[in-house]
Amino acid sequence: MARKSNAPVNTITRDMNAMCDPVGNVYETVRIIAKRANQIAIETKHELDKKLADFQTQSDNLEEVFDNREQIEISRYYEQLPKPTLQAIKEFEDDLIYWKNPSNM
Repeated sequence: MARKSNAPVNTITRDMNAMCDPVGNVYETVRIIAKRANQIAIETKHELDKKLADFQTQSDNLEEVFDNREQIEISRYYEQLPKPTLQAIKEFEDDLIYWKNPSNM
């Protein structure tokens, strides 16, 4: 399955001033987190699509459609993961995201 994240599943209140300290700008902080959240969402989608591709059938016959227990478990697992934004915020707080500003070079 997907990598486990220790990010919270629910949204929590954070101190934006403390979050902005490493970058120095609230807008740049939000941009960094948003870009990482997009990366996480794309990775997760590709991973889920790859796993669900095993269950696809080539026929369009509705009579052959049935609920596959393993497919349902995979879908439930991905539904219960923290949202990409929450994962990105947690990575940012844990200093796991590398970024650089080309205008400062």
